[in-house]
Amino acid sequence: MTARTIPAPARRLAGAAPAGGASRAARWARRAPLLPALLFLIVVTQVPFAATLVISFLRWNALDPTHRGFAGLDNYATVVTDPNLRSAMLTTAVLTASVVLVSLVLGLGVALLLDRPFRGRPVVRTMFIAPFLIVPVAAALLWKHVLYNPEYGLFNGVLTAVWHAFGGTRPPQPDWISTMPKIAVEAALIWQWTPFMMLILLAGLQSRPTDAVEAARIDGASAWQIFRYVTLPHLRQYLELAALLGSIYIVQNFDAVFTITSGGLGTANLPYTIYQTFYQAHDYGQASASGVIVVAASIVIATFALRVVSSLLRKEYQ
Repeated sequence: MTARTIPAPARRLAGAAPAGGASRAARWARRAPLLPALLFLIVVTQVPFAATLVISFLRWNALDPTHRGFAGLDNYATVVTDPNLRSAMLTTAVLTASVVLVSLVLGLGVALLLDRPFRGRPVVRTMFIAPFLIVPVAAALLWKHVLYNPEYGLFNGVLTAVWHAFGGTRPPQPDWISTMPKIAVEAALIWQWTPFMMLILLAGLQSRPTDAVEAARIDGASAWQIFRYVTLPHLRQYLELAALLGSIYIVQNFDAVFTITSGGLGTANLPYTIYQTFYQAHDYGQASASGVIVVAASIVIATFALRVVSSLLRKEYQ
């Protein structure tokens, strides 16, 4: 007779602990080592966010210390109605959408190439991943000084060499950042985020059912038809996951805008505007309201990303 079938009074008389209590104690024993990490995570992430949320409802400008108090939703109304902040929100949306879409297309092309076996594929794969491993500030400095600089940058150097090769004497030396500031920032971000998209899509390609591909080839399907009707439907959820994860990070990007253009020439996105509001205007309430909006947008995107991940996991274990 097991402990479950013994009546509870008999177990207590025999000195045996209730099964439910034992199981609860065992669960707590397993969770106890994780409690310090959980508390640390709450203190590091949730306490500052709670403080930011409280400050976002206050009228708090360090340049006017006598005019403080509860502002209600005034800070949020200012964020939504202020032309500069609306422009920053639009710039953030355009920057995020363009970088994610172009990175997805390039990442898909690179993933399709790396999915084919060829000599030296591990080395090529490592080289393609390298841009994503560079510190964002270092990557932005690389693009600003090594590539974009009008005097000694690589782009103008190549342009000069090509111009001289065709007999030209006065090659153009454009200032890339001044003439196309948004494209300059987007190109740097696309270069850094294409490897991330490639990794996710390459994992999706390698999980593709080979029997379906072989059956399509036997039936006489062309390479384009296999890609359109077999590969692309299989990659749909991986494309969604890559787009959502990329959007979470790019919508919060600050390094490229700050380093390449310093927020000028119409490139100031919402994170850079928050920086200006907090450190230059010293308006802590309005900066906190803008930060809460960015976090809320990131949470919405992250929710969709988690749903895509859970659906992928369910698909793998079915």
